[in-house]
Amino acid sequence: MRSRLLAAAATTVLITTLAACGGSDGGSSDGDSASKPAASSDAPAASDSPSPSAAADGTCTYTETDEPGKKATLPPATPISLDAITIKTNRGVIKASLTPDAAPCTVSSFASLAQQGYFDGTKCHRLVPGFVLQCGDPSATGQGGPGYSFADELSGKETYPAGTLAMANAGPDTNGSQFFIVLADADLPPSYTVFGKVDAAGLKVAQQIEADGVGADGTAPAKDVILESVS
Repeated sequence: MRSRLLAAAATTVLITTLAACGGSDGGSSDGDSASKPAASSDAPAASDSPSPSAAADGTCTYTETDEPGKKATLPPATPISLDAITIKTNRGVIKASLTPDAAPCTVSSFASLAQQGYFDGTKCHRLVPGFVLQCGDPSATGQGGPGYSFADELSGKETYPAGTLAMANAGPDTNGSQFFIVLADADLPPSYTVFGKVDAAGLKVAQQIEADGVGADGTAPAKDVILESVS
């Protein structure tokens, strides 16, 4: 199964991908605009074309998938509206405001997973200094997810400044449970659903994790980052 990847254009016009749940890169979806690793050959190209809201008719569709990880109960068809979230980690508290109007099905999925305790005890599996911190895969491999996927919610005008909270993916309409926090303003194509923004204090927590560097595997944070609860 492919890892979910997040593609970013480097200054050399290379595309770097981050895998999010469900991809061969272990489900991350980030890339930085400065020094990025070269894209893996199996990384899917992200779509730059806008997608209609998944909830255009007032409902959300979640499609069951077969992927490693921990299966969750499907979110309800009628979106759960949530304006803010608190992510408690072993490294500090990260609070974020959410955007249910712009990304109702994404926010609803995140809220449903939080209510199920899906993220509790999971590790953030990928750190790209100067770019993103990626979390949400219970298998901590970048290939795991909740056992369902859902459509992108894109306007085609998305930007990714520091503090952006967005979904990692393995190509168009492959969102699951993996998400990323942008650590510094990123020059990414509008291919990753934005569903919130981390507050200043939370961004500092993420940037301290970044300052500790990447571990010996070259992927995960040097010091484990555990999501203790999401509420």
